[in-house]
This record gives sequence, structure tokens and C-alpha cells, in this order.
Amino acid sequence: MEARSIATQILTQVIAHKHSLSDCRDNQLSRLNDKRERALAQALCYGVLRWLPRLQAILQRLLRKPFKPKDADLQVLLLIGLYQHLYLRIPSHAATAATVNVTRQLKKPWATGLVNAVLRNFQRQRDSLLTAVDTDISVKLAHPPWLIKNLQKNWPNDWENIAEANNAHPPLTLRVNSRAMSRDTYLEHLQKVGIIATPLPYSDCGITLNTAMDVKLLPGFKEGWVSVQDGAAQLVAPLLNMPAGARVLDACAAPGGKTAHLLEHYEIDTLIAIDNQPARVQKLDNTLRRLQLSAELCCADATLPETWWDGQAFDRILLDVPCSSSGVIRRHPDIKYLRQQHDIATLAAQQARLLKALWSLLIPGGQLLYVTCSVFAEENHLQIQKFLATYADATETVLVADWGHALPYGRQILPGENDLDGFYYACLTKKKISPF
Repeated sequence: MEARSIATQILTQVIAHKHSLSDCRDNQLSRLNDKRERALAQALCYGVLRWLPRLQAILQRLLRKPFKPKDADLQVLLLIGLYQHLYLRIPSHAATAATVNVTRQLKKPWATGLVNAVLRNFQRQRDSLLTAVDTDISVKLAHPPWLIKNLQKNWPNDWENIAEANNAHPPLTLRVNSRAMSRDTYLEHLQKVGIIATPLPYSDCGITLNTAMDVKLLPGFKEGWVSVQDGAAQLVAPLLNMPAGARVLDACAAPGGKTAHLLEHYEIDTLIAIDNQPARVQKLDNTLRRLQLSAELCCADATLPETWWDGQAFDRILLDVPCSSSGVIRRHPDIKYLRQQHDIATLAAQQARLLKALWSLLIPGGQLLYVTCSVFAEENHLQIQKFLATYADATETVLVADWGHALPYGRQILPGENDLDGFYYACLTKKKISPF
């Protein structure tokens, strides 16, 4: 097998069968022994998904009739071929020949002539095709129409920048385990092995690599010196402003990046980390073991405290809620197609249930940090506005920072700002009840 064939199989599962890219990617890529082939296959998968609406619009103009469902893999193969011609520095003749060859690996040699003809026609008509399809803004920016409309509604002055950031390659960002060493010390380790990196703004433990690489090859990765985590996610732990010896709940904790950062950053008496799926709890456990950290892990539904809570209130709660993930599309381009407009209301309702269920678990004077990787108001400041209007014992603690945007409630980083992912944060404090 080679890169284009593996990429075709992965993308067919994502595009035709609506599976997530992360679920399909790793098992398939492991079939490629050559690291250059693995890198190419991954680049093809992410690239095609970033530019899918544009590629589909072009392909639609090149085909006389659509493929039958059983030949969805051929349609994906042609999308891969078009992506190479448009976005990769591969000579056109080489890209066409290699793509045509995959038809045989798919056991569909009858399609060899078709794939060759479509790609050659694209080469001849390239300029006119691009001019024609790019008149549609959702095609030009490669976002589904519903997503473009939501971005325009929520961020009328920034929506185009957000869409462009969503289509960009994100950096590989690391968090140095402060219990193992300082950031400066780790930068010295990187310099010794010829890896170029720079300190991350707004974080005292963040590093951005100039060039992405296999993280397992990083100095001390196996030993827990460093973890992969975007800079926006690294802001979460300091925002909790936690007292020493606190009792902490990390709800919706898997895969464990923020859980680990809390344990690295603070002296915590008890940290209970919850997720509702066994496989995700296992990932959380693996994360902590690699970093030589420990917490009380629980596989449970956070909205049902009666099934897992021991009755002892928490000083701090981190509620990193399930959301549309509209702020991290650059890392997960399949979100553009797996997520739909109607999902936003469903997710907002789930977020409200989580807030309601966990608020009673917080001590008077305690704080809950509400976090999403969304850019939509329904999941962010409007969610907090509704909560504050409902709970008289809740007040917002305003986050003052030199990053992001202050909203009516909470603070927002937009995708790509300072090369960070899109995140939202709001801090809620439970009022102390006066005895008089």
C-alpha cells in the first residue's frame, strides 16, 4: 500500500460514512512503513478535508454524472488528485500518474481512464474553473454555508479571518511539565538535538516548534517532560487561581491534558477527574501515567452526581464542556462536515445541564471555570448569561487579561490569534451567604 491509497480509504470513511478523522487515521497510517509515505497520507487527509467544499465544487463541474454510492472511493480519489494539483508541490504529471495508479489498488482498473481524463481536464481548465467556483463565498473559503452564516452572525468583523485561520496549518505546541523542569531547561534540551523552538506567549511553560515532528522523538517525551497542548488550552490552569490543598473536580476530563496541567501547576489535595466513556477514561489514565501524576478517575455521567459524588464539596470545578469545537477546526477539519447547525442547540442544552448539576457541588466562595473550544455565542457568553439570570448565588468573576476579547460575560480567543486555537473562558464564583 502507498500514501494515496491509504488516504483514499481514510477519507472515504470520513466523507462518505461520517466517521471522525481521528478514529480512522491512526490504524490506517500505521500500515505505511515509510515515514515519508505516512506524512504524505496525513497531509492528503487533512488537506482534502480543509478544502473539501472547493474541491467538490470543482469536481462537480468536471464529472458528467455523479458516482454511485459503491464507488464513493473513486470520488474521494479524484478529490485527492485535485488537492495535489492545487495545494501540493508535486509536479502535475507525477500527481496524475500516482493518483491514476490507485485505481488498480482499489481493484477498479476500469476507472483508470476516467481518473486520468478528469485530472487532465482540470489542468486544461484550471483558471476558468477556479474563477467560476470561487464566486460562492462558502466554496472559496471552504466552509459549509451554515457555518459561514454562523460565523458572520457571531463575528461580523472577524468571520473571514476565522475561516482563513480554520484552513491554516496549526503549529505543534508543547507544554513543559514544570514538575520535571523549567521551560528554559527544556529549550536547551531541544537546542542540543537541533530542534528549533520558541517560547509561547501568555504561558510560562509553553513552546512552539518551528517544524512539526513525531512527538515520540522529542527529548524526554516518554519520561513525561513534555506534552502536546495548544497555547489556548494552557491558559486554563492559571485561570483557576487555586489555593494550596484545594479539592478539585475536573468534569469531562479526557483525554487529560488540562487535568495533567492542573496537577503540574498546583499543590492539590484531591483531584477527581470524570469522563463518561471507558475508552476516554483509559486515555486519561495513560496521560497521567506517562507524566507520573495521579488523580481519582471516575467513569460516570457528570450530570448525575448522585451516581458518583461522595458528598464533599469542591473548592474549584473545571467544566470543559462538550461543544461544537468550532474553535479548533484547523486541528480537526472534519468538524466542518461532521457537525451540523442543529447540533448547536443540542450541545447548548447539554452544557446547561452540566452547569446545573455541578453548581451545587461547589463550596460557597468556590469557583467554577467554564471552558469551550467554540466561537458561538449560544455555547459561550449567552450560556453564562442564562445561568447567571437563573442562579441568584452565582456571580461572574471578570477575567482580566492581555489576550483575547472581553465579551458581555467571559473572554474569547478567536482561531489563529497569536497562533492559538479558538477558546472561550468564563469564571463563576458562588456567593457566600451572610448569616445576618
